[in-house]
This record gives sequence, C-alpha cells and structure tokens, in this order.
Amino acid sequence: MEGGRRRTEEFQVAGGELMDRLKAIVREGRVRRVVIRNPEGRTLLDIPLAAGLVGAALVPFWAAVASVVAVAARYTIVVEKEEPAPEAEG
Repeated sequence: MEGGRRRTEEFQVAGGELMDRLKAIVREGRVRRVVIRNPEGRTLLDIPLAAGLVGAALVPFWAAVASVVAVAARYTIVVEKEEPAPEAEG
C-alpha cells in the first residue's frame, strides 16, 4: 500500500455503541489509526493500527477501548484509512 493516500472519517456514537462501531470499522480493513474523543473534543485514545492485525494482536486495543467506555455518554471516532494508490495509466 505504499504510495497510497490517507483519508479520515469521523463518526459520532453513543457510549453503548462504541465497541460495536469500532469492531465494524476494524473489520473493514485499511484502518491505520483510531482516535476516540470525548464530547469536549479531548482525545481519550489515539491508537495506530498495523495493517493485518487480527485476533489476539488486537486484545490491547480492545482493552484500552473498554477502559474509556464508562467515561462519557457520547464519543467521536476519528478513523484514518489508507487508500490504495491509483494505478498508473500508460
């Protein structure tokens, strides 16, 4: 994926939806980084994810997420994804 471009997406979720939404985002793949912010915009977690992480390798990530779920009722999830580089024509 070298030479690809990165883009970010933001999602507003309720505390009870945080884990499910993050699981869906991680399953999509190409996620390079996840930032979780509280309603005031303060960053609670900022976690880079290596491409291809699965299973047990994600346990520390899920433990960190679980530790912030009880802190606030609403969260903003900022997801940085890497898009494949467009193929050169010609």
